[in-house]
Amino acid sequence: MRRLAYLVPVALFVALSLVLYFSLRSPPPNELPSPLVGHAAPPLALPPLDAQTAPFGRSDLAAGHVTVVNVWASWCAPCREEAPVLAGLGGLDGVALYGLVYKDKPDKARGFLSELGNPFARIDLDADGRAGIEWGVYDVPETFVIDGKGIVRLRYSGPVTPEVLSQVLLPAIEAARRQR
Repeated sequence: MRRLAYLVPVALFVALSLVLYFSLRSPPPNELPSPLVGHAAPPLALPPLDAQTAPFGRSDLAAGHVTVVNVWASWCAPCREEAPVLAGLGGLDGVALYGLVYKDKPDKARGFLSELGNPFARIDLDADGRAGIEWGVYDVPETFVIDGKGIVRLRYSGPVTPEVLSQVLLPAIEAARRQR
């Protein structure tokens, strides 16, 4: 009976620890489902990054061409890693690459683009992160593929590497082209 008095608290502690461990584990950001996929992209009414860039809005996302929206920031280390890959994506025929600067200062974002190159046709500034909330941004970088009707077809969380480009984004872009 005495042994049982010692074993019960230990067993309860182990059981509680296992329950907490499995309940606190969250899936990787890219495995989190996006409620936007299959629905119209949220409206945007944001200012451009600066006087050198043009902003984009809902009508630009539904202009008949596939659009890739990349959410990034100058303070984001993985955003630096994906910059060369995005430069190649910006040159794809029939695809518009737009940038959404997330929770950043215009001068720092401009410095980032000056240093690494600017692949974006248009850039919006989401200084306070409110648009990011509407888009369900979990963390930067995140990339969305939007078909010509303005419907979100893919959300990818994480840096765009050459492998992600070839295995995830390009197939999603081709699928979005067929949605016209």
